[in-house]
Amino acid sequence: MNFISSLLSQLNYGTVFFLMLLESTVIPVPSELVVAPAAYHAAGGNLNIWLVILFATIGADCGATINYLAGYYLGRPIIYRFVNSRWGKLCLLNQQKVEKSEKYFDDHGMVATITGRLLPGIRHLISIPAGLARMKFWKFLLYTTIGAGAWNCILAILGHYLHSFVPQEQLNDKIIEYGEYIKVGLMTIVAIALLYLMARWLIRRRKTIKEK
Repeated sequence: MNFISSLLSQLNYGTVFFLMLLESTVIPVPSELVVAPAAYHAAGGNLNIWLVILFATIGADCGATINYLAGYYLGRPIIYRFVNSRWGKLCLLNQQKVEKSEKYFDDHGMVATITGRLLPGIRHLISIPAGLARMKFWKFLLYTTIGAGAWNCILAILGHYLHSFVPQEQLNDKIIEYGEYIKVGLMTIVAIALLYLMARWLIRRRKTIKEK
């Protein structure tokens, strides 16, 4: 954790990429404290905000791919054995979290790979059930890029916004504070979107049944 803390204190394109790679595997790295501070520094002229988003998204894609491949090739028994092991506990994992991500993927299908990237507690694990389900890799990568890119844009906008009135020594506290509001807002939006998609599916299904 000291190693991660030292990387968080010296953000550049390389550390943003690496930390977001870790965040998308099973290492407990908070993406809010990577992308938002990097965008904060970009607003001060030290980095380019578009490159911050780009490297963060590529890092997230690489980390998510590691989880996808683990699910695809190792299978459920080995994944759960790791989750319940000492190393899994050190990564703040437990069986309930993985089961929750599996259920979310099973309930919502491939779209879960996009929406799951926006939800706390599921974001870094949603790639595992995608691999277990043997989802086509190009679709997985496309949907992951969309979801991770959207999340990184939100965090970048937050960091850029905070630069105008928050001193650097208060930055992390403000990011955590505003991040809670963002999480609630995103969970609401995702819930509404899923309800809309479900309603459309039910309407189409009823029409199909009537036509038969």
